[in-house]
Amino acid sequence: MPPESTSTTSPPSSAPDTARAARMIPFIVGCALFMQMLDSTVVATALPAMAQALNSTPVRLNVAITSYLLAVAVFVPISGWAADRYGARRVFMAAIALFTLSSIACAAAATVTHLVLARIAQGMAGAMMVPVGRIILLRVVPKQDLLKAMSFLSIPALLGPVIGPPVGGFMVTYMSWHWIFLINIPIGVIGIWLVTRYVPEIREASTPRLDWPGFILSAVCLATLVSAFEALGHSLVSPPVVIGLAVVGLLCGALYVWHAKRAEHPILDLTLMREPTFAISVLGGNLCRFAVGAMPFLLALQLQVAFNMTPFAAGLITFASAAGALLMKFVATPIVQHFGFRRVLTVNALLTGAFIVACVAFTPATPAWVMIAILLAGGFFRSLQFTAVNTLTFADMTPERMSRASSFSAMAQQLGISLGVGVAAVTINLSMAARDAARIASSDIMIAFTVIGLLCAASTFSFRRLPPAAGAQLQQS
Repeated sequence: MPPESTSTTSPPSSAPDTARAARMIPFIVGCALFMQMLDSTVVATALPAMAQALNSTPVRLNVAITSYLLAVAVFVPISGWAADRYGARRVFMAAIALFTLSSIACAAAATVTHLVLARIAQGMAGAMMVPVGRIILLRVVPKQDLLKAMSFLSIPALLGPVIGPPVGGFMVTYMSWHWIFLINIPIGVIGIWLVTRYVPEIREASTPRLDWPGFILSAVCLATLVSAFEALGHSLVSPPVVIGLAVVGLLCGALYVWHAKRAEHPILDLTLMREPTFAISVLGGNLCRFAVGAMPFLLALQLQVAFNMTPFAAGLITFASAAGALLMKFVATPIVQHFGFRRVLTVNALLTGAFIVACVAFTPATPAWVMIAILLAGGFFRSLQFTAVNTLTFADMTPERMSRASSFSAMAQQLGISLGVGVAAVTINLSMAARDAARIASSDIMIAFTVIGLLCAASTFSFRRLPPAAGAQLQQS
């Protein structure tokens, strides 16, 4: 185990400045998280309109979502190292600036290739922005205020999806899809100003060298495997190329495992998976997170393509899912404290999967209030699942392993979300191929909802392996 290094923090000029910084940092990090979540949500809502403008199809253009998520997954592991090496404040500001500039590049995209490249740059910025912001929060906010700060930080993550669909739908319907990216400009400028004013510099006194071999192997493994899987969803790549990508990915993955066992400071510490609560939370939680990537994508196709709704009307309906997630935050803690992590995660996985499958019942004649009620309840239970699993992930981690565990978990989360989009696209593509059809039908989307729901429900088998007292130390009031 690598030794714990010491860190230095540039102190504010006075005690009131320190207290003000501690109060402002959750808000500042929350703004960055809000910008990232808003961007992710509105892209799914605008996908059909963007596909038409770029002479593509919504299923093929899902690469605009997966390329972003993949870039985040690839670069998240080096976020902690970069913050320690170059200073968390400096990296945080640079990430916000890059996210803002790449948003402008997305709005200026005239081709799918241009858009994908800009989204990859956005993903690189997002990989640094939120994890490094969380590092700043953990190191500056006093421990007695940490729970309150982390609870506050969850609000922007939920507000983004809540207002994303209607705001994105309004912009696409009454303005143009370009504005879903341009809206990040004022948020980014304000964020940089707030960081300059309130965030102190944080930097490790000694930082190990970056594990370049491990980074390259893990990056190639993730990129090729997810790209191969995503290629199955649009059939634009020949089968030999897809097989070649998969083989390269599996080979690099095997080489990384060999490398990590011998490296002193591996970029992804695989020994963390020896901790049962961490391993179960990562594996089971990732099956649940398939829904995070797939649901906005599938709902946009179902409501806009299959039901011919405007983006604004579709956004007003899909926003119910995130509204349900926001409501859950007020009752998640008492529910987990009363029933315990194991019971909540095992039972709620089945409920979450059931409400995803319930979307199969939607038709153009389904009353809007029925769809809103189902999405509201589904968002409610999904939020409970993620709140419980995100908390349990670090329950048994020692302080010196927390940074590595955070990077590993963040990478796994982004990979799960990316695979969720890929699974949905592959399912739709296979269904269309089985029908020998060139256009999406409601039946194709129904099958995809069913597959995602069943995968989410299957996570209950992972959570059942938890001991009955798992996370008991986190349930104290």
